[in-house]
Amino acid sequence: MSARPDDTVRADIAALRTDYRRAALSEQDVDADPIVQFTRWMHDAIAAEESEPTAMCLATATPDAYPSARIVLLKGVDARGFVFFSDYRSRKGRELSDNPAAALCFHWATLERQVRIVGAVQRVSRTESAEYFASRPRGSQAGAWTSTQSAELASRDDLDAALAATLARFGDDPIPLPDHWGGYRIVPEEIEFWQGRPSRLHDRIQYSREAGAWVRRRLSP
Repeated sequence: MSARPDDTVRADIAALRTDYRRAALSEQDVDADPIVQFTRWMHDAIAAEESEPTAMCLATATPDAYPSARIVLLKGVDARGFVFFSDYRSRKGRELSDNPAAALCFHWATLERQVRIVGAVQRVSRTESAEYFASRPRGSQAGAWTSTQSAELASRDDLDAALAATLARFGDDPIPLPDHWGGYRIVPEEIEFWQGRPSRLHDRIQYSREAGAWVRRRLSP
């Protein structure tokens, strides 16, 4: 009996492998400050021309621990944490309101690297949100007023009509920051740097915040 198409797909997927050999990562390689180390790796990802170096998977959860994940873009990082922006009314916004903790994961395939981050979440100031909003393209600004993110939408035509109405409403005037839109900062409690290695024996260096200081550990792959 011939194999079914879905059986062939499963077999093909199972056979896919990459043996990572590009680099290694040791405790001596990394900076004592994980934010400094992250910035170095981000610069490497940009230099390697990763298609979306700031793309990160954001995982949130409801109070009863039902998870969800999506890709968002990093818009700032410093000693205080990692910043992204969103509609507060979205699914992630509601989950972060009810359960203000999240995880991030960056994957830079060209460099065979990942970074995982876990921490508490807080909204950034309205001043910081307004400064970033003012830097966005006008179409993106109008989109923040037009879309109720994650709400059911009858059709694409309805969305396009709503956008046209928003643009007509503001005319040539500056588009202000909506009350329902702004930034979040993930304040890291744990940051892990992962470098792919041969035979799946990857290098993993984890930083954990303990008594206000960062402590480094090597984790088993």
